[in-house]
Order: sequence, then structure tokens, then C-alpha cells
Amino acid sequence: MKLQELISDSITRSATEVFSTMLDVQLRCGPISIENGAPEASDGVVSFIGLAGSWAGAGSLVCSPAMACRICAQMLLTEQTAVNDEVLDAVAELTNMIVGGVKTHLESHLGPLGLSLPTIVYGKNFRTKSVGSAEWIVAPFHWEDETLIVKMCLAPSEKPHFPSHGSSQTCAMEV
Repeated sequence: MKLQELISDSITRSATEVFSTMLDVQLRCGPISIENGAPEASDGVVSFIGLAGSWAGAGSLVCSPAMACRICAQMLLTEQTAVNDEVLDAVAELTNMIVGGVKTHLESHLGPLGLSLPTIVYGKNFRTKSVGSAEWIVAPFHWEDETLIVKMCLAPSEKPHFPSHGSSQTCAMEV
């Protein structure tokens, strides 16, 4: 199976399982696509989690403020009418569960992977950018009239070259 197909299948499986189990919601998956380069400016909520190991990249969840409030309300069984810390925490946790599920599935094919803590952004007219020439697999999911987008990019890790013990060379790493 090609890497793109493996990642696409893992995203679909993880997102539908998490929504079904944690939110009691059945999602409809839209057509999966590939995104190259910087995405258009957007409004709403974006959550990222980094992946590292012999492969490195990131997973991301993108949704509207209304969808973020709906996710939080469904998770916590409370009414949410505006984006606040609870809403952002719920979206970050949902991202952690979905990307964590993808990571677990991919590890049997790619080896051990680590996850970072989620980073969440909320606002209007902002852009996100991944350093490098990453190709993102983009999977839209529909919950009635709202859309949630799960994205993933993954590439072989570039291993840093450290000098051997006793060497007088210094080591520099790009961050």
C-alpha cells in the first residue's frame, strides 16, 4: 500500500472512530485530496500536533468556530455559544485523539513515532505554513451542515549528524 493511501485510510478510520466513540456522531467523509504549498488564508480554529521518529511531520484539525463550539458541547454535554478556553481545549483534545489514532496505526508500518502537545490557533484571516516542501493529505468530514478537515503530512526524518566522541568538531542543528 502506498504511503498516501495508508495515511488516508488511517485518518478516515481514526476520525470516524473517535467521533463515534467520544461524541456519538457518525461523520461522512468527503473526497480526500493532496495540498501542496501554503493554504489560503482562513478563519476559524486550527489545531496542530507534531510527529517525530524515523518519519516526521504533523497532523492538523481545521474547523469553523461554530463547529468548535459544537464539538465542545457534544464532548462536555454543555451549551457553548462562543469560542473560549473550554472550546479550544476540547478541539485540542479531539486533535490529540484523532492524530494519536493515526500515529498508532502508522507505527506498525513506519516504526515508533512520538507526538507533541497540541498547539491551537483561533482567529480571522490567518495562514499556517509548514517548513519544507511538505505534501498534506486533506480529509474533509461532514457533520450535518458543518465540515471538519483533518490534515496530515509525513516524510522520512533527516537524522542529525553528530560528531563521534573525541572529535573536535562542533555540532549545529537547524531549528
